[in-house]
Amino acid sequence: MPAERHTLYDWFAASAAAHADRTALETGDTELTYAELARLADALAAHLLRLLGGTPPGRVGLLAGRTAVAYAGYLAVQRLGAAVVPLGPGFPAARNASTVRAAQLDAVVADGSADHSGWPDVPTLALTDPDLLRLTAPAPPTGRTARPEDLAYILFTSGSTGVPKGVPIQHRNVCAYLAHVVPRCAAGPGDRFSQTFDLTFDPSVHDMFTAWGSGATLVAATRDELLAPVRFVNRRALTHWNSVPSVISLAQRFRALRPDSMPTLRSSMFCGEPLTLQQAEAWHRAAPHSTVDNAYGPTELTVTCTTYRLPAGHADRPAPANGTVPIGTLHPGLQRRLEQGELCVRGAQRFPGYLDPAHNAGRFLAPDGTPYDPATALNDAHWYRTGDRVTTLPGAPEDEPGAARDTPPLVHLGRDDQQVQVHGYRVEIGEVEAALRALPGVLDAAVVPLTHPGGVELGAAYTGEEGDGDQIRAALRARLPVYMVPATLTALDALPLNHNGKVDRTALGALLGGAGAR
Repeated sequence: MPAERHTLYDWFAASAAAHADRTALETGDTELTYAELARLADALAAHLLRLLGGTPPGRVGLLAGRTAVAYAGYLAVQRLGAAVVPLGPGFPAARNASTVRAAQLDAVVADGSADHSGWPDVPTLALTDPDLLRLTAPAPPTGRTARPEDLAYILFTSGSTGVPKGVPIQHRNVCAYLAHVVPRCAAGPGDRFSQTFDLTFDPSVHDMFTAWGSGATLVAATRDELLAPVRFVNRRALTHWNSVPSVISLAQRFRALRPDSMPTLRSSMFCGEPLTLQQAEAWHRAAPHSTVDNAYGPTELTVTCTTYRLPAGHADRPAPANGTVPIGTLHPGLQRRLEQGELCVRGAQRFPGYLDPAHNAGRFLAPDGTPYDPATALNDAHWYRTGDRVTTLPGAPEDEPGAARDTPPLVHLGRDDQQVQVHGYRVEIGEVEAALRALPGVLDAAVVPLTHPGGVELGAAYTGEEGDGDQIRAALRARLPVYMVPATLTALDALPLNHNGKVDRTALGALLGGAGAR
């Protein structure tokens, strides 16, 4: 990694200096060069400073969709040496408000796409894309000089107690990630990267800064383009793709993945949920000039921590028993340890610990592999417990626990806990159950993942008053993001229990798999 790229903003700034007249961003009808995007980020940063009376912020919320305000805002916050805290325009206002409080935000930048009334009293700079394009900077913004150990961004993931967990990522974590993935993308000026993710989902960081770290163009998808991925690729002449695997199933459902139907693609990455061999084969047939990478990694390990590139030749492709593409080997600078099949990781990309230290309990191992004592301070030698079960490809030799690099590719076997991926978003089942139990008339509730050809959805069962399914869904949407609202709601007289008196989730899954929504 070049010595000057110590912070997230450095990756953009280097390309802005070298490729000022190249297109950096396309979103909607707006197209911005690197020079224009840098100027708007500076102007927005200056106005944010003015809003705060000249005091540089430490943490700034970003309530924006895939708009010019979102991307200029992200860079403006980085320009000031502050940490970005993305908020969800589609999330309930109460959930965003709780994030504002938990993150102790100094300010919020909003693009007007979501209601933020009733929030805590936090200074808010609200502007539309046309407002942004008219901005001028009264003077170059003066913020803090970020250090590698400072926070670049904080994401809030689903929490098992019903309270989202803040995951802070340092500049050194994300720069270690980019030092590996930017060269791997093999991109440069003229290349065009998709942006299909919301800013609340960390693959968006990959899209932004692999594009901007290469001098390439970031192309943000509209809502309609998300529903027609093949058309999006072709209409925008994309060269680099990144999405959740369920996008492949969506395209297949509409019979859009015809052979050689995406000839411009040279690189494709899938992450956020298991990529099946069938999905990978279908995408490769449609984009025969593209590599296909399956990437894996929890937010705590900075976007992705392993990658597997599908071999070009059919004879060389693996065939794990579970029908998924391997997740591959660890990125440089990371180490792994298997504890009863659970993947534990430490190294340059591992986050420094949760925003609320109480959430660290049970999520780490001591350097020697013994349970972590939450009363002691975390350091770089501690292992993060991913909660994911893995194995090596059949016939591949096991390396020693804690080895510097795991040579054999890993295969993902599932979760050890109640955490699942729904449309690429990480969901703690306990949080959904907590929201259900909080509704009037609901005595108990249980939620299970239901797998179908298009991906994973949530099925819920509850006891108490049967109620109206539409009313229950409406109540849940007021508490949870849409992707966390169960696809099916079934009223039962009692939840099935196993011999230990616990909810029998296997039996419940079988029951709900054949049940309609109620």
